[in-house]
Amino acid sequence: MVRMLMRSVVTPWQTSPLFSLLPLNPRNTPLSILRSTPHSARLSMAASHSKGDDGDNMFQLIQSHQEKASRLPPVQEIRTLVDRSVRGVLSTFSQKYEGYPSGSMVDFACDADGSPILALSSLALHTKDLTQNPKCSLLIARDPEDRTDLLVTLHGDAIPVSEKDHAAIRTAYLARHPDAFWVDFGDFQFMRIEPKVVRYVSGVATALLGSGEFNNEEYKAAKVDPIAQFSKPVASHMNKDHAEDTKAIVQHSTSIPVDFAFILDLDSVGFNVKASYQGSNFKLRIPFPRRAVDRKQESC
Repeated sequence: MVRMLMRSVVTPWQTSPLFSLLPLNPRNTPLSILRSTPHSARLSMAASHSKGDDGDNMFQLIQSHQEKASRLPPVQEIRTLVDRSVRGVLSTFSQKYEGYPSGSMVDFACDADGSPILALSSLALHTKDLTQNPKCSLLIARDPEDRTDLLVTLHGDAIPVSEKDHAAIRTAYLARHPDAFWVDFGDFQFMRIEPKVVRYVSGVATALLGSGEFNNEEYKAAKVDPIAQFSKPVASHMNKDHAEDTKAIVQHSTSIPVDFAFILDLDSVGFNVKASYQGSNFKLRIPFPRRAVDRKQESC
């Protein structure tokens, strides 16, 4: 699949394998009649839509398209987001200020079960908090600068990583934070947050997804989307070298005459873009008409 995706950003978009996975509307029929996917969608607006009838009609067109745009099942989307994230807000029960919560920005990585791994200094207040009370939460934002986008809060207990697991956990952490040489300092230790409940909310403008929660078993049973790992290199290349192609793909897929569009991330059933129309910025889900199965998939 990575070969297919990467080749798609160095060949003309009309004939590329990636384009073959995009929903087409060759007769310019209204996208409201398309039925390409059973999944409900998230509409994530980063700004209020244009005023007047034209703006209202455009907003309705966007909403209609997004309601039909295929996406991962919620639990898989959440599991994938947590796995691909590297930073969040850790909340603990403060020992210094008893009775009050304490928040810290922390780096993390995930183990094979999706449990966040922290590398903590014994000098940090949050480490002292967890030593006395392991109950904590980790807040993860898909887009920290967009309050309307997906937020995940993982509630659980932070426990020290055992000696037998130390080498594997160290490898997993350094894979996401290769410059974290301090993890080998004597006052640092790895702690694993064992999830109890994982909650998500899609923000004030994403009511189509809404909110929900999963227990430990449901969360751990979900699989990380295998294509999401290629988001960064593909999005970076497309946005840097093929911005006009991306805009044309979005216009063709949605019938929305966007002024610009750049790719945010992708998974096996579609990709997300940030776009603009007449001064209003918003996010769109662009679905693939068929699932991308693996990195070696070729176009038909």
